[in-house]
Amino acid sequence: MKTFLITLIASLALLSCADKNNAPFKLENGVSLELANYRKSQISDINYQLDFNIPKDRNSPIPAKLVLNVEISNLEAPLYLDFKEKTANLKSIVANNKKITVVHEEEHIIIAPKHLNIGENTIEIEFIAGESSLNRNDTYLYTLLVPDRARTLFPCFDQPNLKATYSLDITAPKDWAVLCGAPKVNKEEIEGFTKHHFGKSDQMSTYLFSFVAGEFETTHQNPGKFDMKMLYRETNEDKIAFSTDTIFNLHQQSISFLEDYTDHKFPFQKLDFATIPGYQYGGMEQVGAVQYKESTLFLDETSTENQKLQRVKLIAHETSHMWFGDLVTMDWFNDVWMKEVFANFMADKIANPVFLEINHDLAFMTTHYPRAYGEDRTRGSNPIRQELDNLKNAGSLYGSIIYSKAPIMMRQLEAALGKEAFQKGVQKYIKTYSNSNATWNDLIALFVENTDVDIEKWSEVWVNGPGRPIFHEQIVYDSNERIMSFTISQTAEDDSYRVWPQTFDITLVYKDSLQNIAVDMKGSSVELSAAVGKSKPLSIIYNSNGMGYGVFPMYDIESEETPEIKDDITRGYIYINSYESALNGLIKPETILEFYRESLATEKNELLTNLLSGYISNLFWKYLSPEERIKYQPLLGDMLWSQLQMEIPANMKKTLFSTFRSIAFSEKSTAQLYSVWHKDHIIPNLKLNQDDYTKMAMSLALFNHTDYENILQEAKEDIKNPDDLTEFNFLLPSLSNDLAVRREFFKSLKDKDNRQRESWVLSALSNLNHPLRDEESIKNLRTSLDMLEEVQKTGDIFFPKGWLNNTIGKHTSAEAYTILNDFLRDNPNLEPTLLSKLLQASDDLYRVHTFSEKEGSVPAK
Repeated sequence: MKTFLITLIASLALLSCADKNNAPFKLENGVSLELANYRKSQISDINYQLDFNIPKDRNSPIPAKLVLNVEISNLEAPLYLDFKEKTANLKSIVANNKKITVVHEEEHIIIAPKHLNIGENTIEIEFIAGESSLNRNDTYLYTLLVPDRARTLFPCFDQPNLKATYSLDITAPKDWAVLCGAPKVNKEEIEGFTKHHFGKSDQMSTYLFSFVAGEFETTHQNPGKFDMKMLYRETNEDKIAFSTDTIFNLHQQSISFLEDYTDHKFPFQKLDFATIPGYQYGGMEQVGAVQYKESTLFLDETSTENQKLQRVKLIAHETSHMWFGDLVTMDWFNDVWMKEVFANFMADKIANPVFLEINHDLAFMTTHYPRAYGEDRTRGSNPIRQELDNLKNAGSLYGSIIYSKAPIMMRQLEAALGKEAFQKGVQKYIKTYSNSNATWNDLIALFVENTDVDIEKWSEVWVNGPGRPIFHEQIVYDSNERIMSFTISQTAEDDSYRVWPQTFDITLVYKDSLQNIAVDMKGSSVELSAAVGKSKPLSIIYNSNGMGYGVFPMYDIESEETPEIKDDITRGYIYINSYESALNGLIKPETILEFYRESLATEKNELLTNLLSGYISNLFWKYLSPEERIKYQPLLGDMLWSQLQMEIPANMKKTLFSTFRSIAFSEKSTAQLYSVWHKDHIIPNLKLNQDDYTKMAMSLALFNHTDYENILQEAKEDIKNPDDLTEFNFLLPSLSNDLAVRREFFKSLKDKDNRQRESWVLSALSNLNHPLRDEESIKNLRTSLDMLEEVQKTGDIFFPKGWLNNTIGKHTSAEAYTILNDFLRDNPNLEPTLLSKLLQASDDLYRVHTFSEKEGSVPAK
């Protein structure tokens, strides 16, 4: 009886809570899945009429008004609008021409059924705009509302499957440019201000609504079938002249490709864009008004081919989102990866005809594999598709699993289905769900129509499971050293029972020839009949075509008998797999570093030079002890300096110089770096711009050059762009060699207002936590971890991971490892996605201190 009463009381308490506003769910902060599902069944035909009045003073509030028109199909429960701001920001609410009392609880405006009608309803709300996602600067501002931050700006239904149209008015200081997702209808002058009236937008989800306003230059071009407008703040005339036409043309080339591939015309009224200094992301795909990081788009003649390729892919990525994400949107943010995988997958295809001279299969491999492995190898690995109970946690779903592993998965799926069947499925997907929402299962259902492949089973491993396979070989030779049997098997890295269906090649390496064998791995093992009877090879290169995914048996990088590997993809995957083997403790860091150093000296491919440079830098700073770094630096520094004096292509030379700059902390190398910065030594065919000289000055400060203060002052005086100067001034305290200045700067980051320029903050944290400053920065490490949850609540989607990468991710000492473990012990209930980010960011630290003691493993320091 007692148990029954306790259960009854508990049930009544839950019922009471759920019934508080006659809702069939418990109201809570954020946007719960239950609330989202209920609203999807309750409302439709949504139109937001928004009016923002932007003052000249960035610290003054922004008065705003919303007129919301919405169809309501049932009044079983109140109408809930999301508004994550102070209740005091809500000035008045009028429902269907009657003023009502403001009820604002758990980040929701609650409008009781008695104020509403079945059918059409009009809600008018006067409010002060929230500023959490309104990035305000003295002379410009911009919104960035993905994934659930529209509700921090204005009252709305902030979920992706309640698409709406928007009618926007913005009053801003006179002569400010204003850009949003709909065309401008007219404007009027009002006492030093201009009121801009925009027409009704296309349908879009709330996270895609945006506007940009401020002192921007404006230019127009018609590179194809319609006019495009670009807002920009760049002041370097060389960059403007070098880049502007290319930026417009790349957008048009992307549109043309996508219209052809999807068999669907460009889906919106316009495609304009704004380039923004210090932008949080590379870009964001707002309907009709894409936003970009300015430095990525505006290049000059000193830029490398790799930088140009990244610009192409960025523009192609954001343009692809017009179809994948904007036109067809995921139903819930657990499928956010779908829009990102298609955008990246299409961007790779779009880049092919733009850069005909580049091996795009190689570019795909060097772009996606290291990033995907960088998260998938860790204890914080997560599936591509993750569960999500509340939209407030959606930001932490983003990462390299979505952006890099998912395109690898999609390429394997395309290979399994065939390119034609895959494209037909995509075209039907766009046609079926145009201006609507779809799930991954919806797409699978369309693919199933054109194939016998069990895609659901395939998807369960590739999409719904974390981690990667480890491949094993078992080869039996006869007395004549010919292959009798050759078996390849796979096991999950996390010891689970999963099999990744996939195809890849292996290459048998002989003294005078290479022989490729295709592998179609449908189960846990496969017998390679094509290898039977062949002579014993000197070595075997696994995944030699770069198609497979996982950790493969090692190629013998120390053998002097193996011939030169001329194929770029094959050679590149040797570099990648060797790195993964080293991090698994199978190769000593000194051995792999020497292999990479020797490879860098002879490598002729810019993409592979860039890959090697990244690996060398990470191994050098994280897997060598301070004493080992001091010992090894002259060997690496002298080789790089010597190469820089040789006649090699300018693109290669700039990559090598960047590598040299990153490790030039010895007295000799610092002097050489200073001679280049001071222009005492001119390296032939090394094309440097002002940004490069600024980076050199910052490196010299980090390396504690005796004259670093004057170097920084001179660098500051050379900066002509006011936005660049503001950023440099922000970074100066983090570059100081005065410990008190750095401590005070870190202390200032506890105030969320000082973390608004997130890309600047991450650069500053990288300076503060540079390995050469480990003894001092370790004192702030626990504090930085304790701030993690607040950083997530107040920052944009990539900021928490960036925060971790540039704090705990920079450390490899025993003390840092203790701090990590203490934090994990003290926070057993850390939100799961945040825990994953922490484990991903601290993976190098973990590996340095937990490798097994077997011979060849990396020793703990």
